[in-house]
Amino acid sequence: MPQRISALFEKTQREGRSAFIAYVCAGDPTPGRGFAACKALIDAGVDMLELGVPFSDPLADGLTNQLAAQRALESGANHDTVFQQVREIRAYAPDLPIVFYTYYNLVFSQGEEAYVKMAKDAGVDGILMLDLPPEEAGTFLEICRSHAMDTVFIVAPTTPETRVKTICDATTGFVYYVSRAGVTGERASLVSDLSERVALIREHTDLPVSVGFGISKPEHVKAVGEIADGVIVGSALVNCIGANAGDQEALVSALGDKAKTLLSGIGR
Repeated sequence: MPQRISALFEKTQREGRSAFIAYVCAGDPTPGRGFAACKALIDAGVDMLELGVPFSDPLADGLTNQLAAQRALESGANHDTVFQQVREIRAYAPDLPIVFYTYYNLVFSQGEEAYVKMAKDAGVDGILMLDLPPEEAGTFLEICRSHAMDTVFIVAPTTPETRVKTICDATTGFVYYVSRAGVTGERASLVSDLSERVALIREHTDLPVSVGFGISKPEHVKAVGEIADGVIVGSALVNCIGANAGDQEALVSALGDKAKTLLSGIGR
């Protein structure tokens, strides 16, 4: 059976479209309501879930995702609740790819191999660690290979071409291109050199290239979808959770509506 991530991109390629990857923080707004948020996104038609693992010092995240992690942690999110949420998603959507967006300290504290095995057993398909450079990830990469866990690494606008190949060589799932320097968050417009940067990455890998950071409107999704294999949207969705954290029915409705509006950008 092919890996879920590669199977998804093969499917979207056959359909002539980009994959829509939705980011939310696990356990946001509470561990009890985290699955309901993900279910709303799945029902809306997203192709993949990128689950942020709540962390007290999320250095790559802007205010929206920082607050999401804070909500989750303050309401009791921990390793057990995060893995439980993954199991609930996996039971509901057996073929949906799930990628963890996390930080190395959370993995190291459990032991790299133990963490990867727990994640795989729960139903995680890939791991993106924001603060683990590929040059220092040798042991982690070997462990992921041994457990058939895909790896995802980031290329930034400031990444020199000499390093792009190193990043691509460490990646087995998809390459994540951060469309702008800085932290996560909604933006009014897209950068102008996106096509050139994605083309540069493709010179060094045959893997899918997905683009995130700052994508918040259907027209953004459409523009990125015409260039990249995957479109990653986070803050625009997470803001729906934050605005409706105390009312699950309103949260599910707002999140589903926002996802459907954004999905219209790729004709979904």
